[in-house]
Amino acid sequence: MVPWSTVPWMVVGPDSAAVRPIEVYLSDFAARRTQPSSVRSYAYDLLPWWRWLVVVEVAWDRATSAETRGFVLWLKAAVKPRNHPRTVSAATAGAVNLITRKSSLDDRYRARTIRHSNAVIRSFYEFWIDTGEGPLLNPMPVNPRRGWQRPPPGAAGERTETAGTIRYNPRLPKRAPRAMPDEQWNAVFGALRSNRDRAIVAAGVSSAARPSELLGMSGVDLDWGEQLIRVVRKGTRAEQWLPASPEAFVWLRLYVAELGTFEPRDPLWQTVRRRDRGGGLQRQPLNYEALRGVFRRLNAVLGTNWTLHDLRHTAAIRMSRDPGLSMRDLQTILGHAHLSTTAEVYLVEDEVQVIRRVADHLAARAQRPQGPPTVAAPYDAEDLAVLFGGTVS
Repeated sequence: MVPWSTVPWMVVGPDSAAVRPIEVYLSDFAARRTQPSSVRSYAYDLLPWWRWLVVVEVAWDRATSAETRGFVLWLKAAVKPRNHPRTVSAATAGAVNLITRKSSLDDRYRARTIRHSNAVIRSFYEFWIDTGEGPLLNPMPVNPRRGWQRPPPGAAGERTETAGTIRYNPRLPKRAPRAMPDEQWNAVFGALRSNRDRAIVAAGVSSAARPSELLGMSGVDLDWGEQLIRVVRKGTRAEQWLPASPEAFVWLRLYVAELGTFEPRDPLWQTVRRRDRGGGLQRQPLNYEALRGVFRRLNAVLGTNWTLHDLRHTAAIRMSRDPGLSMRDLQTILGHAHLSTTAEVYLVEDEVQVIRRVADHLAARAQRPQGPPTVAAPYDAEDLAVLFGGTVS
């Protein structure tokens, strides 16, 4: 039995004990991954699957594709559990915001969430199949993808099966990048209430760093002379210096001055209010939920539904439209492992801008003087004038 202390997150059964198959799998996963957030994500995906098996009364190592098919169908129809009922957001859940033109999250499981759940379940069973203690077949099947394998010289080609996509993965809707127009960005920045909030938002929208990467910064991660910030990348955990705008460093200077005593090793982003947790009133490190609270208050004032990640999209869209920057430059700044990921998301034309350009085109055509229609070669202009009236050239 693997001790709980080695795994940051655990799935507990009805008997208040750790579910051993999941415990062993998460222990192996934690040994391969250094981020507790990834272990948490996998644990939360395996919890509904385990509950489903309890409801249908099927042992985990006896599950078949019939159980996974039923589970995916249930996810498509189920409502996500919430710790607290919706109050203010009840009227906007699932609706499209008239200002941002973004749909607000509802209480349904989205296609991307279901696909991630399917991948975790398949990985869970692959682990146990490899150990020889699980089922013989993975209950989360994949569709075989057929292709021609290059035969050796002088031999005939053979049809082979290669690994395909998970059979019960729903289709992903094509998402456009969520960038703030300049006028909306000015409204967002003007609604911020502290130098700390202005500094972190300005740093995010100019560096394209993820919110979680910004929150992990300390004082030593600021290069004031070169105007660079250092972040630890979410996936690879590699340190990377990113350029930030001069405006961001102006707000950073004002914010750091307000902190008073600030050591280089201290967390850069701290709470505005001080709390007493045994050592007197002290500022606490700013966490992700507190930063989300900043945007909740901002959205309530503006009537919008912007998110923290929209800052990264806005920065990336601005960079992608700069002729002085290549797509390789954007890939490096965003920290994408593959160039195709960057191109797939940020080479998409902004729908609003396309609509404006087409509207200008139609307006220009309407104002253009229209001459009389010309007559094709086989027809006589005088005959057509007698037939339809008017003048034909």
